[in-house]
Amino acid sequence: MSDNEINEPDAADDTVNLEKDASEADTAVAQPDSSRRRISLSLPGRTGMLAAAAAGVVVLGAAIGSSVHFYNQNASTQDILDAREDARLAACKYAPTLATYDSKNLDTWITGVMDGATGDWRTQFDSTSEDLKEVLAKGEVVSKATDVQCAIRNGDTTSAEAIVVIGQTITSLGTESKATPGQLSTVLRLEKSGDRWLVNKVESPLGLPQR
Repeated sequence: MSDNEINEPDAADDTVNLEKDASEADTAVAQPDSSRRRISLSLPGRTGMLAAAAAGVVVLGAAIGSSVHFYNQNASTQDILDAREDARLAACKYAPTLATYDSKNLDTWITGVMDGATGDWRTQFDSTSEDLKEVLAKGEVVSKATDVQCAIRNGDTTSAEAIVVIGQTITSLGTESKATPGQLSTVLRLEKSGDRWLVNKVESPLGLPQR
């Protein structure tokens, strides 16, 4: 065998080697290293990080919105409770004014009733006050409130209804000048006027003595 024959590469072997190398390269592309795959899956991409951040902002915004809603709701509820209590106190203060009068000094009583009145009740009382004075003066009536109990039936920040029970003693010619205990139950409707609660309706009569 000559030297040329010994050193000359085998064409068939080259073809086999090239095909093997190509096959191995294809396998490497088709089947990447499993460790690299696991690492790439465990690290979020930029899109995933942005999505997670956006989700966090949404959750935080919802939490803040809920907190504001419940705060406003609680504040509104407290405002109504405070208003109802103010209305109740106003009714309790006005009730003795209604039930305390002396036939010898009715102008003071009328002034007090008118001061806490508004709307229909003020108009009604003003139009009948002179007739009331005449009835009470003739009967020599003296009335004193002895006990007042008040409760709010319903109400909000601008209006309310108060149930009022007034214990009183009445002295008149009809009782032979003897103090007689009695009780007056009424419903007062109130409305907010500025910083005051005023009575705009009295649903039952004042319990004045008959002629």
